[in-house]
Amino acid sequence: MSSRVIRAGLALVAMGLGAGIAAPQGAQAREVVSYKAEYPAGTIVISQRERKLYLTLGEGKAIRYKVAVGRAGKAWSGWARVDGKHVNPAWSPPDVVRRDNPALPDLIPGGAPNNPMGVRALTLDREEIAIHGTSDSMRRSIGTAASYGCIRMLNEDILDLFDRVRVGTAVVAVP
Repeated sequence: MSSRVIRAGLALVAMGLGAGIAAPQGAQAREVVSYKAEYPAGTIVISQRERKLYLTLGEGKAIRYKVAVGRAGKAWSGWARVDGKHVNPAWSPPDVVRRDNPALPDLIPGGAPNNPMGVRALTLDREEIAIHGTSDSMRRSIGTAASYGCIRMLNEDILDLFDRVRVGTAVVAVP
């Protein structure tokens, strides 16, 4: 596994520790909503202010997910693209995280219950930024500004999003 994949979890609070898609079922934090935006269907839109991620469906609709965004000084805005899709990614704390939490291990294997990347990760073409799941201990961070820049989702929601997008999907983060 490449260091790019392993280090995709920059956004972590260091172990603080198309149209026609049917509405998702169950107790997930996602829902299909009306969404008027200038972005084409299939675009991921991250609203930092709302702490929501939208997958545009076209025809004035989007799937809305609750997310954790970057904390003050760590959030990013602008355009990116999904450059990788990873199942049960391993995680190695980036230098900025290690500085704040020097006792972290060098590597947490994929699938480990304390892995802050969760069950899936969509890496972006920005350095050490990903949209990813979360460990059970960090679920309460969803809906807050808590990460080092990544976008954190409930595992059940990243599973849903992961299956809906492909490498090359456009991502835009707005304030």
